[in-house]
Amino acid sequence: MTQILEPARSVDVIAETDVLVVGSGPGGLAAALAAARAGARTILLERNGCFGGNITQVGVEGLAWYRHEHTVDCEGIGIEFEERAKAMGAAMPEPQSLSHALDAEAFKHVADVLVREAGVTPKLHRTGVAPILEGNVLRGVITESKAGREAILARRVIDATGDADIAFRAGAPVHKTPREEMMAASVMFSMSGVDKRRFLDAVKADPQTYKDWEGNGEWNIETTGKEDALFSPFLRKPFKQALAAGVLPPNLTTIAGTWGAVSDQGDLTYLNLVALSGVDGTEPDDLTAAEMEGRGQAMAAIEALKRFMPGCEGAKLRNFGMTLGVRDTRKIDARYNMTGADVREQARFDDSIGIFPEFIDGYGILILPTTGRYFHLPYRALLPKGVDNLLVAGRCIGGDKVSHAAVRNMMCCAVTGQGAGVAAAISAASNTALDQVDMGRVQAELLRQGARIH
Repeated sequence: MTQILEPARSVDVIAETDVLVVGSGPGGLAAALAAARAGARTILLERNGCFGGNITQVGVEGLAWYRHEHTVDCEGIGIEFEERAKAMGAAMPEPQSLSHALDAEAFKHVADVLVREAGVTPKLHRTGVAPILEGNVLRGVITESKAGREAILARRVIDATGDADIAFRAGAPVHKTPREEMMAASVMFSMSGVDKRRFLDAVKADPQTYKDWEGNGEWNIETTGKEDALFSPFLRKPFKQALAAGVLPPNLTTIAGTWGAVSDQGDLTYLNLVALSGVDGTEPDDLTAAEMEGRGQAMAAIEALKRFMPGCEGAKLRNFGMTLGVRDTRKIDARYNMTGADVREQARFDDSIGIFPEFIDGYGILILPTTGRYFHLPYRALLPKGVDNLLVAGRCIGGDKVSHAAVRNMMCCAVTGQGAGVAAAISAASNTALDQVDMGRVQAELLRQGARIH
């Protein structure tokens, strides 16, 4: 590959802070709020024009769609996202669980309010592109924006990019699932103009269950059996009819999936119907191809729904997510890497920074938390090897494939984010290395903030 040599240049330091959070998805937003509430000067860096990541930018509105009558759920900032959205008119009941689906558009404002209230310094429209290192000590991050190249210095940095971008570029060991085994990416979309009554009548006349996910290649799943008879807002039959009628091209056999909610105004939201395999979310050419292919498949899915799903005859596209939904890229090699046994068998850890119910969704496994089982999340899984002053939060914490299928979920990302934010704040305040931080103090502050750790 031909290369060029960039000239050396000086970069303005635009801010210095105690805690810098890079990325504002459920993990990063929770981390920034937790750090600020723990007393740290906190900056939240986001490459796009709104906070919320997977919620607001991808359009994944089902924050807690796993929740059932006997679920022992996490507590803390993730639950606050849901409750605050409900209070601000930015959520409505979710059809398959005891939860509320967030309104992705309105949640942009909810996140703004939370950030302002906590005293977090917002930095939208800036992308973290390079670490600032002294040896193996991370001192901050270089950003790129319309203002050019700038630097933010921080006593502690939290990588909440989802892809471990900062950890990877700082030299921390990471790994990726082989491309052919990665969970599929999705283009999320919503529709408007749906006749709610006719749509729901059709759903009630032919209710789908999680057992109906079986087959069709993309949807082969392993369950414990207790999930099989539960209602699922699943759509496949209209697409099979469309294929038979020639409305869908014969190559689009993988279109199937779930809908999130239907409003009185006729919005059918959080349509998770397009699954794109073989996409590496750290490769921009992959992202380009998948965005374009996914939007085309979504428009074909809408045409199929208009033809073969009652209530959708006069519907149309309302919006696509701002960006592709990516489930699976880099993960750090952490001080402790979680295992499938941890999330399946209710692991307990002395350094727990939160809990999450026994909910596993990915790599052909679907286990819903209907029996009160839950596992602890260890602080050590947030600590990358080889780089000081850095924590990670969200789906890139350390673990194997099956543990990733649990901890990647948005509510769990908020749990690890809150833990990372509190630990970073206490580490900075006490001038103690992140791997030596007083876990008693961290856990006490998490409890003060309403988290559940045991």
